[in-house]
Amino acid sequence: MELELRHLRTIRAIAEAGSLTKAATALGLAQPALSAQLRRIERSLGGALFERGRCGVRTTALGELVLDRARVVLPAVHELQEEAVRFARAGGGGQRSFRLGGTHGPLLGGLVDRLAGAEPEAGMATHTSWSEREIAAQAVDGRLDYALIGTCGESAPPEAGRLAWTEVARDPVFVMLPTDHPLAAREEIALAELSGEAWADVPGDGCFGDCFAAACVRAGFTPARVYETDTASCVHLVQVGRAVGLCRATFPATPGVVTRALAGTPLVWRHLLGWHPGSPAAAGAPEVIAHVRAAHREAAGRSPSYTRWLAAGRSPALHAPDPAYGPPL
Repeated sequence: MELELRHLRTIRAIAEAGSLTKAATALGLAQPALSAQLRRIERSLGGALFERGRCGVRTTALGELVLDRARVVLPAVHELQEEAVRFARAGGGGQRSFRLGGTHGPLLGGLVDRLAGAEPEAGMATHTSWSEREIAAQAVDGRLDYALIGTCGESAPPEAGRLAWTEVARDPVFVMLPTDHPLAAREEIALAELSGEAWADVPGDGCFGDCFAAACVRAGFTPARVYETDTASCVHLVQVGRAVGLCRATFPATPGVVTRALAGTPLVWRHLLGWHPGSPAAAGAPEVIAHVRAAHREAAGRSPSYTRWLAAGRSPALHAPDPAYGPPL
């Protein structure tokens, strides 16, 4: 009998359980069947792997040798399987394609536009979600090549231990106001001046909501109401004067709405691009990063209020909040 991966998994299961009875239960086998299988494995390897006793089983010296190798081989094979799946889902070396995931906003559209212009023959598919975690998980398991998400301040992105992340841009968070709002003519507004307003924002599963609440507390108030809804609904609520809205500084010019900077930049948004370091997409990451950064510059240039803010010499990188105040902003 030749040793197979399933035999190594059986040996590992017995060692971890400490008894044949518990191991049989974990493996979904009858104990006599597991005992017979173990005897065949031991004959194949030339000696006993476990010593049986009243309290269960204990590995022999030969058993420890085999277990040491199994602890290396089994994870390596699992990683090989994951990498093969990612490679196959990425096209297996055929015509180049881009599978992009992102949260809603102008940056993803700008990236698609630039990639389509640079490589018109390449395949292109996008997946959008309010959930940064969902997008990151799809990049981990090979369903996406690149994940384009945002985090507030210095908070860590999801799947930080499994994906490679690069910051491609950093923006202040602005406020959207109806054009007839009393403060609409101002270039910069203190957060405290909006203490009596209802707010509109898009949903998400990061810490932005907590960061916004903490910023309001530091400004001396608690938001009276927050509407969490899609972008179009947020814009409508602002246009009709029902609420003011939080937005990225790159938010495009929109009829009935103006965007203005918040004094002191109490909230910062980082744009991050992530990919799996073991995937075929890793080789193309520098090129995609360059396209994202160019798309961000173009989006910033289309926002008159952000253009004026930058021309005044301000930079979101220079306004990082003090982490001693709580959640990173």
